[in-house]
Amino acid sequence: MADAETTSAPTPAPRRSLAGRLPAFPWDALAAAKARAAEHPDGIVDLSVGTPVDPTPACVQQALADAADSPGYPTTIGTPALREEIADFLHRRRGAAAALTAEHVLPTIGSKELVAHLPFQLGIDADDAVAFPHIAYPTYDMGARFVGARPVPVDIADLAARGDAALPADLDLGHLRLLWLNSPSNPTGEVLDAQQLTAIVAWARERGIIIASDECYALLPWTVREVPSILDPRVSGGDLTGLLCVHSLSKQANLAGYRAAFVAGDPDLVGELIAVRKQAGMMLPSPVQAAMTAALGDDEAPSAQHERYRARRHTLLPALESAGGQVTGSQAGLYLWTTFGEDGMTTVNRLAELGVLVAPGMFYGEGAAGHVRIALSATDERIAAAASRLTSR
Repeated sequence: MADAETTSAPTPAPRRSLAGRLPAFPWDALAAAKARAAEHPDGIVDLSVGTPVDPTPACVQQALADAADSPGYPTTIGTPALREEIADFLHRRRGAAAALTAEHVLPTIGSKELVAHLPFQLGIDADDAVAFPHIAYPTYDMGARFVGARPVPVDIADLAARGDAALPADLDLGHLRLLWLNSPSNPTGEVLDAQQLTAIVAWARERGIIIASDECYALLPWTVREVPSILDPRVSGGDLTGLLCVHSLSKQANLAGYRAAFVAGDPDLVGELIAVRKQAGMMLPSPVQAAMTAALGDDEAPSAQHERYRARRHTLLPALESAGGQVTGSQAGLYLWTTFGEDGMTTVNRLAELGVLVAPGMFYGEGAAGHVRIALSATDERIAAAASRLTSR
C-alpha cells in the first residue's frame, strides 16, 4: 500500500505545437521596411500585398444587403442559383468542357483556406508528397506541412517538358498525391499555355496524381492572348477526372473582404470535399452566396477592373524600368515581377527609402531571391506617386 501511495502519476509527453513547426509568417519580416517607408513626407505607397482598393460593384453590394435577413444555416454546397452561376461562368469565361454542371462545383470561404486545407480534405497524410511551383505563393507549401506530407517545389515548365526528370531524384512517385499549378503565377505572372497544361495532365493521369490548378488571376491577361484553364477540353480532353480548378472573385470583382471563391472539376473529388466540409461546418454565409451569385453574372465589372489595372501597369512599368529595374514574366495577373540585379531585400530597403514598399522574392522560394513582387493594387494616385518617386530618384 505504501508503494501505491507514493507512486507518482506519469509525466505527459510535451505537446508538439503545430505553430512551432511552421516558418515565420513572411510579411512579418517587412515591419522595419514598412516603418521606414511610412516616414516619407508624402506617405507610404504600399505595393507589397495584392489587396484590392477599388469599390465592390454596386450590384454585389445590393445583393448582399438584400440577403441580410438570413436567420437559417446556409448549406455547404451552396444555393442552386450560386452553383448554376459558377458553372455558367466557367463555360462563359474559362472555356470549361460542356460536361461540367452544377454538380461539379463547390463554393469555398475564399481560396486561401482551400489551398491550405486541400491536402487534409483529400486525405493526404505524412506518407505522401505534395508538389507545387518552385516559385510560388507560400500557402501550397503550408498545406503540405499541415498534414505532415513532403513539400516538393518543382519547375512546372520543366515538368511539362521533361516529366519525371524534372522532379527530385529521391522522390518516390508512388507517394506524390497532389500537384498544384498556378497560372497566371503569383508572383511571377507567367502563364502556362494549353500545350504545357495538356502535357502535365497526361503525365499526372498516367501516375494517378491529382492536379489542382489555382486560376485566381486568370481574368487579368496583359501580354498573352489567353490564359487557358485546366477545365478547357483542349487540356482535359473533355474528361475532368483527377482535375480541380480553384478560382476567386477577390481580384476580378474586388471581393477579397467577402471571401468568395470556388473549386470545380472532377465530381468524385468535389464530392469528397463536400463530405469533409459538411462535417467541419465549412459554409459560405448566405448573404455572401447571394453577393457571389450576382458577381459571377456580371461581366462588366471585371472588364472595368481589368482596365484600371491596365492603366496602373502602364504607369508603373516604365517607371520601374527607368529606375534600373527589369520586369520579367508578368504576362498576366496583379504583379510586376522585377529585378534590379541585387538581392531582393536590398531592393526592398532601397525602395522603402522612397516611401515605396514591395515584397522580396525570397517569400516565394529559394530561386526568387533576386526579385521583388510589386503589386498594382493601389489607387491611381498612389501608383502615380510611386512612379514619380522612381523616376526622380
